[in-house]
Amino acid sequence: MGERTEAPSYILRGLRLLGWRDMDHALEWLHEDGVLKEGTLVAINAEKVLAAERSPEVRALIEQAEFKYADGISVVRSIRKKYPGAKVSRVAGADLWEALMARAGRDGTPVFLVGGQPDVLAQTVTVLRERWQVNIVGSEHGFFPPEARQAIFERIRASGARIVTVAMGSPVQERFMRDCRCIAPHALYMGVGGTYDVFTGRVKRAPARWQALGLEWLYRLLCQPSRITRQLRLLRYLGWHYSGRL
Repeated sequence: MGERTEAPSYILRGLRLLGWRDMDHALEWLHEDGVLKEGTLVAINAEKVLAAERSPEVRALIEQAEFKYADGISVVRSIRKKYPGAKVSRVAGADLWEALMARAGRDGTPVFLVGGQPDVLAQTVTVLRERWQVNIVGSEHGFFPPEARQAIFERIRASGARIVTVAMGSPVQERFMRDCRCIAPHALYMGVGGTYDVFTGRVKRAPARWQALGLEWLYRLLCQPSRITRQLRLLRYLGWHYSGRL
C-alpha cells in the first residue's frame, strides 16, 4: 500500500482506531488498489466507548471488527490530544455510507441492505437505485423473527453482495454482522444505525455548521430533550478526556 493510502492506528481505552485524514482517504483506504476490503466497519463515538466499558459483550464485538473508525468529534479530539500531531479527522458514518454507495453505483458493486422499518428500507432502495444506480442485490427489513436469521445469512451469501450495510442499532447490528460473516465472509460489512432514516428524510440531521462546530449532539438534544439522560452519561467520557485517561 502506498504512503498516500496508509492509515495509522490510535488506541483509546484499549480500542485500536483507524486514523483517516478525510473522506477521500477513507475511500482510498477501503478500496486499496481498486479492490474493496473485506471485514466489518464499526463507527466509534463517545457513547460507543462508554458502552464498551460497561459491557464485556460490546467490547468483544467492537474488538472483533477489523475496521474501527472515529465517527464522533469527541473521539477525534481525544486522539489529537493523546497523540499530538495526529492527522485524523471525523468521518461521520452517515457520510461514509453515502460515499460508499455512490462509489458502489459507479463500480457496479453488489449491495445488500439490512434493517430499518419496511417502508423506510423500501424507500432507501428506490433512492439508491435512482440517484446512483446502485446494484441492490437484496434487502431485508429489521423486524424479522430470530428464527429467520439463518435464512437471511444464506440469502446474503447467495446474493454475491460485496457490501452489506446493517441498520439495526448497537449492539444488535454488530451481533448480526459477526454471525453473518461466518456464512458470507467475502464482503465489507458496515453498521449504520439510523442512517436509512436520515437518508430518506424521516429524521433531520444537524445542519452542516453545527456539525463543523462539533455541536451535533446539542442539536439532537434540542430536537429531542428526552436524550438528556444519554448526554449526561457522556460526562464520564469528558472526565477521561481532560484527565488524560483515554
